[in-house]
Amino acid sequence: MYEKRENMDFVESIKRYIPYNEQEEKDKEVILNCLGVFEDVLTRNNKIAHFTSSAFAVNNSRDKVLVIHHNIYDSWSWTGGHADGEKDLLTVAVKELKEETGVNNVHLVIPGIFSLDILPVLGHMKRGEYVSPHLHLSVAFLMEADENDALIVKEDENSGVRWIPLEKLIEYSNEPHMHKVYTKFISKIKKL
Repeated sequence: MYEKRENMDFVESIKRYIPYNEQEEKDKEVILNCLGVFEDVLTRNNKIAHFTSSAFAVNNSRDKVLVIHHNIYDSWSWTGGHADGEKDLLTVAVKELKEETGVNNVHLVIPGIFSLDILPVLGHMKRGEYVSPHLHLSVAFLMEADENDALIVKEDENSGVRWIPLEKLIEYSNEPHMHKVYTKFISKIKKL
């Protein structure tokens, strides 16, 4: 079970994170630069770039991933959300995973950050209002969830929740820019 870590310094955890590949190395550099340039990267008040936190949730045997059918992107994807001022990004990832899927029994597979990515967000409508294109400074955690937990749909954000085979994740995603991210995740999981 996840336990909240008090006084988590998210900047230090990003600085300590060892990039998996060149993409993460470059994205880490830009993320740290954003932290030095912008004062409000933990909130959506920053219309250029802000932090999000996600949980890539796998089952116990690590051959399935828990995904939601995202309303805005009309695609099956991982869970996650905006930091909205919260500095403990693991807390954000766990909260979003539970809210968006209904699972309760979750824990970290590996301690700390699993992936750093800068994700482009295209302009879109949300709750009747236009949201301009911007960047998500994405911090992801690898979580294990219990396949036996009852799944629920969070209708204001998704229209489906399901476990799918890890190897079929790309087939379920209509977001081409996410295919590289998911392929990287699968590769990292295989090396655990």
